[in-house]
Amino acid sequence: MCLHPFVQSVADVLMLTRVGKRALRGAGGKRRQVIAARDKFAWRAVWLSALVGMVFSGAADAGIRRSPLRVPTARAFDGYVERIEERNRVGASGGNFLWVDELDEKQRTEAFEKLRNGGVLIRRAGAENGENRSVPGGLIHDWKGIIFIPGVKLDDVVQMLQDYDHQAVYYAPDVEQSKLEARDGNHFRVYLRFRRQKVVTVVLNTEHEVNYYRDSATREHSRSSAVKIAQVESPGSGQEKEKMPGEDDGYLWRMETWWRMEERDGGVYVQNEVVTLTRDIPIGLAWMIEPFITNIPKETLEFTLQATRNAVMKTKSH
Repeated sequence: MCLHPFVQSVADVLMLTRVGKRALRGAGGKRRQVIAARDKFAWRAVWLSALVGMVFSGAADAGIRRSPLRVPTARAFDGYVERIEERNRVGASGGNFLWVDELDEKQRTEAFEKLRNGGVLIRRAGAENGENRSVPGGLIHDWKGIIFIPGVKLDDVVQMLQDYDHQAVYYAPDVEQSKLEARDGNHFRVYLRFRRQKVVTVVLNTEHEVNYYRDSATREHSRSSAVKIAQVESPGSGQEKEKMPGEDDGYLWRMETWWRMEERDGGVYVQNEVVTLTRDIPIGLAWMIEPFITNIPKETLEFTLQATRNAVMKTKSH
């Protein structure tokens, strides 16, 4: 009997789980307990991976895969971004240049100590302001992070960030190709090719408009907007091509980025906030898949900050 692809995928997951459980029952005594404890979370990962694969890769015939960006979704995202812009303007004028400056004294002391010891601080933004990140037909992912780079100057960080021809070196493997397309003073147009791998591999050709602003002798910030995001079909093959809008899988529809840099305490604090828009998740699977999906932007931001610190320290030493 031929099953619908979506139903068949569920059946495959169930079969895989039954096989695994039989293997565990076949093991004896303490060995069985050790295997069960060791693999407890592995089986959960199998379920999550398979379900994510169903939603984003294997269920096209079920009408789940393609979900074009619609006007209400784009408008909701634009409104969300505008509220961030307003908060940034108020925060900068009020003296809280970095988000850790907003913490109470005890939390702030602990945060700066962790940063100066090489830690990375990440938080999911928006929730503390009552923002709703679920919009009609889409999901907003808003993450903010900060690091400290000791022994460097503000200009060292800015120069590395503006070295767009080498971003594919600094941020590999997430950035596969990079190129500075145009520059007019502190305005840049940049091409970046992203490769994202989480159950499935997605390649995106993107173009960004970036502006830098020197706020003082020790502070600078930048603002970047993705003006083009195109999913690549059959990347690296002779049949490679960009999918047309509405034909993509909705992995990344919009991307807005804010960098803030402040030189103090014998180094530079670097803050990055990234807000992205993706397609939503089918009803009935959201409770299981959404936490898994929302970790991707967080992991990417943490990698970006760590790679930034490594690149600045490496380029300064040359």
